[in-house]
Amino acid sequence: MGCQGSKLMPCCWDSQFKAAVLEAPDIENEENNEVDNVPAFREFTLEQLKNATSGFAVENIVSEHGEKAPNVVYRGKLENHRRIAVKRFNRMAWPDSRQFLDEARSVGQLRNNRLANLLGCCCEGDERLLVAEYMPNETLAKHLFHCKAYNPRETQPMKWAMRLRVVLYLAQALEYCTNKGRALYHDLNAYRVLFDEDGNPRLSTFGLMKNSRDGKSYSTNLAFTPPEYLRTGRVTPESVIYSFGTLLLDLLSGKHIPPSHALDLIRDRNLQMLTDSCLEGQFSDNDGTELVRLASRCLQYEPRERPNPKSLVAALTPLQKETEVPSHVLMGIPHSASFTPLSPVGQACSRGDLTAIHEILENLGYKDDEGVVNEETLNSKKKGDAAFRQKDFKEAIECYTQFIDVGTMVSPTIFARRSLCYLINDMPQEALNDAMQAQVISPVWHIASYLQATALAALGMENESQTALKEGATLESKRSSVTGKK
Repeated sequence: MGCQGSKLMPCCWDSQFKAAVLEAPDIENEENNEVDNVPAFREFTLEQLKNATSGFAVENIVSEHGEKAPNVVYRGKLENHRRIAVKRFNRMAWPDSRQFLDEARSVGQLRNNRLANLLGCCCEGDERLLVAEYMPNETLAKHLFHCKAYNPRETQPMKWAMRLRVVLYLAQALEYCTNKGRALYHDLNAYRVLFDEDGNPRLSTFGLMKNSRDGKSYSTNLAFTPPEYLRTGRVTPESVIYSFGTLLLDLLSGKHIPPSHALDLIRDRNLQMLTDSCLEGQFSDNDGTELVRLASRCLQYEPRERPNPKSLVAALTPLQKETEVPSHVLMGIPHSASFTPLSPVGQACSRGDLTAIHEILENLGYKDDEGVVNEETLNSKKKGDAAFRQKDFKEAIECYTQFIDVGTMVSPTIFARRSLCYLINDMPQEALNDAMQAQVISPVWHIASYLQATALAALGMENESQTALKEGATLESKRSSVTGKK
């Protein structure tokens, strides 16, 4: 049944909504959503985060507006191969280092599968950085508003069942944070909702940090700002619920509609004009009415008339559809179990075929290096290349080490070759270090990821090895598509 011709009854919504909440089961999501594989919060050095992000390379920026954003978010990888997101604040934010550390440590105690959990922070000199779990599948804003820009071949809009799942998971995240004494969230919007490798939506923990001295809790247009915030300049738990209501409107409409305009449509009982035309036939009149009713409650002018997170969870749980279908299937996101087929070099690294890897690196030469080798280092490089070609790998290690120690030129290929030499000499940790250094120099070079996979497998770190293989395949696929367009 489609959404056309729906008749809303706003005058009855208050009593109906309260009755639904009272009848709904008492849902405890904390126990089911606790996490096992997330390390305890820690403090990082600036050097560690520089290495993790390849020196804060432009290629690793994942935040909106790129380098022009006031606070830039980078993707990175720690020495243990854990992928991270690093938020680097501008130098005017958080002048009080103690306030920053206290806030970060407090948020860092939260651990839940509905959050992109905060793993650590860095506070050195004027630098203020936060480190969180990396979510590889973009933001709700990109999937909802810019799906063609995100994936030109994928024009399928987000399904109704997935939209319902997003708002439920988000409500569960807010309920968990509220129960843990962190009810305030700054600037809740579609860019704060991220998708993990399984396609599940998670709430960014960056927004849980109390406001820094820049005085801005809302970066969005004033039309989307809670009315009490405009009056007082302060965020309250009820303000967060108002922002949740704007997210409900985003998911209903597929557009970023100002609440005042949406409420006018609701008062006119015009559900058809409010809902995304792409959703026609995917939900019943009752389901659409329930979600509109909930959005209307969240957007009440008086803060005390808005529901709390527990009420949101209770109202949204009965509306869920296709609960047995994994999120990555609903989203149309390739899963880790079905990533891009491996190329010959990927296959060689996957099976640890060092002879095949040697042949591939030998044939590749220095095609992926930039710059010119000067006379000072040319001799040690030539000797290393000759030893590598003749499979005298101990000699190659010695010559390449001389080249690297001179330090007048950095070469990802030299590090890749020495990495393989270390593997052949049963030195997997040294091999992993070199493969990671190759990626620091060339962040998008697939060979570096593949060699990391081989070294990690040799160290017995199979899960991390599979992740590195997937990253290598993804980088190689992107490289091939770019090359093919030229």
